[in-house]
Amino acid sequence: MPSPTHLPFAPRPLAAPRLILLAPMEGVLDHSLRDVITRVGGIDRCVSEFVRITDQLLPARVFTRIVPELLQDSRTAAGTPVRPQLLGSDPTCLAENAARLATLGPAGIDLNFGCPAPTVNRHRGGAVLLDEPDLVHAIVAAVRRAVPAGIPVSAKMRLGHRDEDRMLDCAHAIASAGASELVVHARTKLHGYRPPAYWDRIAQIRQAVAVPVVANGEVWTVEDAHRCLAVSGCDALMIGRGLVADPGLALALRGASAPGWDTLLPLIASFWQRTAGHVAPRHRAGRLKQWLNLLRRRHPQAQEAFDAVRETNDAAVVGARLFGHLNAQMPALRDYAEV
Repeated sequence: MPSPTHLPFAPRPLAAPRLILLAPMEGVLDHSLRDVITRVGGIDRCVSEFVRITDQLLPARVFTRIVPELLQDSRTAAGTPVRPQLLGSDPTCLAENAARLATLGPAGIDLNFGCPAPTVNRHRGGAVLLDEPDLVHAIVAAVRRAVPAGIPVSAKMRLGHRDEDRMLDCAHAIASAGASELVVHARTKLHGYRPPAYWDRIAQIRQAVAVPVVANGEVWTVEDAHRCLAVSGCDALMIGRGLVADPGLALALRGASAPGWDTLLPLIASFWQRTAGHVAPRHRAGRLKQWLNLLRRRHPQAQEAFDAVRETNDAAVVGARLFGHLNAQMPALRDYAEV
């Protein structure tokens, strides 16, 4: 396979991204984590974790449970727009659910053609649909027709399911069906999340379609971001794990100072408080450890915090060990924790 940095044309000059999007991450980046990461700043828009559409019209409460920002003008508490994402394979059912979602005032609707999860793929959802460009076109076209013109419809795809043979066909299918924006995760389903990301393939897609293309995949640092922009030729980035590991990355990409651990800790405590409202007690510690595990890539103090709670899943113990010293600051902490 050619090198991810091999290009048939000269890369564009290094530049700050025009747009920085917070990626959807099923089981990781829910509304609680979106809230605290967007409070750090620098993010232009979020895409929610997917709402799975099968064979029925979902009630509004399902959309607002997964994307409670819909009850706040489709924005996080920091004012960052959140675009709900739908996943499914039935164009008619997706269109009907998109129409219902549109009544809730979303900041756009995104369609998932990239999820690599085996369970999702077995049920004909996510990246497996990239084997069927005609179906991809039908889904995007049906959703675009079903929602008001003022609501953007975007899509996210990988380079393919098992290979890249239909990469350009799928990109053309999405763009020609009326999508206003295409995010490309620069790996196939079989690549999973293993490095590298093949940013040069994004450049091929960007040259082939007329809609804006957003680059996604393996951006962990400012240097990664600049290389991704240069190789892909894009001026917009979607970042997932990189922003969870370093919530200040978007600010750094804009030339601002990233927050230190003392600034992040109250936000981590806010996340811990918010999870109490919607995560079962037996899973709550696991959600925090999951975030700390990524944070320790950037912050040594996260390693210490992780080690302090590594062997316990007792929420009371976790709270006392990590946040007990913040009790005196609870009025300020509640400002962060507004739901």
